[in-house]
Amino acid sequence: MLHIQHNRRQFLRVGALAPLSFGLTDFLKLQSVASDKSAKAKSVILIYLGGGLSHHDSFDLKPEAPEEIRGKYKPIATSVKGLQIAESLPKTAQIMNKVTLIRSASHNNDHHETATNWALSGRFGSPFGDYPAIGAVVAKESGFTKTLPPYVSIPRNPSFTWELGKSAFLGGRYESFRAGDPNEKNYKVRDVSPSEEVGIKKQERRAKLLETVDNLARTVQGNDQIATYDEFRKRASDMILSSEARKSFAIEQESEKTRDRFGRTTFGQSCLLARRLIEGGVKFITINFGGWDHHAKIFEGLDKKLPEFDSSYSALIEDLDSRGLLKDTLVACFGEFGRSPKINKDTGRDHWGQAASILFAGAGVGRGQVIGATDKQGGYPITQPIPPADVCYTILSSLGIDPRKIIHTPDGRPIEILDQGEMIKGLFA
Repeated sequence: MLHIQHNRRQFLRVGALAPLSFGLTDFLKLQSVASDKSAKAKSVILIYLGGGLSHHDSFDLKPEAPEEIRGKYKPIATSVKGLQIAESLPKTAQIMNKVTLIRSASHNNDHHETATNWALSGRFGSPFGDYPAIGAVVAKESGFTKTLPPYVSIPRNPSFTWELGKSAFLGGRYESFRAGDPNEKNYKVRDVSPSEEVGIKKQERRAKLLETVDNLARTVQGNDQIATYDEFRKRASDMILSSEARKSFAIEQESEKTRDRFGRTTFGQSCLLARRLIEGGVKFITINFGGWDHHAKIFEGLDKKLPEFDSSYSALIEDLDSRGLLKDTLVACFGEFGRSPKINKDTGRDHWGQAASILFAGAGVGRGQVIGATDKQGGYPITQPIPPADVCYTILSSLGIDPRKIIHTPDGRPIEILDQGEMIKGLFA
């Protein structure tokens, strides 16, 4: 079967439709599920800070601690009375009255891949991803809206030594659609933008050719990817011919002023593209903003990273709010862990699963709140520790998806989406 699939790819690698036909087949699958009227969110934007943001130097400063703990940044006032964050986040400070800050995220794993899969799935497993990321679960449970995929990653899924946060046993049909880097010059998303040299009539003729070839695939039994390929192909064709899909990815239609406000960086333009995709009806978006693994020279790194985050994150929250989208869009921001309290010999901070900060906004989340607290050194929660299962439970529940629902592995074994977790107390107003 693999031989047949490989030959088909070789045969169809012609013109602009070859990437379209097979680039989307990793995840395209329609499954209609009735929406939960009690759900608070229509969509989720997850900003993933891969590597682990130092909470000590951003949202949980300890100005009274010894120098080797408190770091170099001074606290500044925010739009929330009594709340202070790092001086490197002045724009974020002004929108803290629109978000909830959680200072007590906590677990007990300090390994990148293991912790990332835990954070993105809500279930503890191996570094290789035993359980599907919640974005893939959303794709399975929600299906497609219009002609856009339900699950998009910008520019791609998180990666350290291999790609993380994938669909695991749910299969390739529920993988994220990788949007690429929207900050690239003349950005065109793969599989959605038709070649200028290939007209609609040629596309239709090639679609008939694809249908002929697909008849061969339908005779092959027992291969999930091939057996459902006709459904994937229809969705792929719909996307490339759909004005809605092309419009959602057409970030160049934004004004220069708006693009500048979000920031002319990969992260900034990813935030802007996420807003456009939310407007188009995409259900779950992961924005991958890595580079926070500062074991050495942490302040040199944060002097660059924090201002970039500050500008783009604040722009996203303000923009969603001003457009009325924040009331239906849950925006979550976190990494796999925080950083160690004590600055090491290389002027860095090491992995620290025991404490981290998380930001939530939108979809009924209380505004201007702080949940949880850490000790005087920022090492451990002293109130309301929040594990990854609670974070994922809350996100799924906000979309009207039952986190305890039974799904099945390919061999038919029943398994709960989450085997632990509960709603984060006090998060929603």
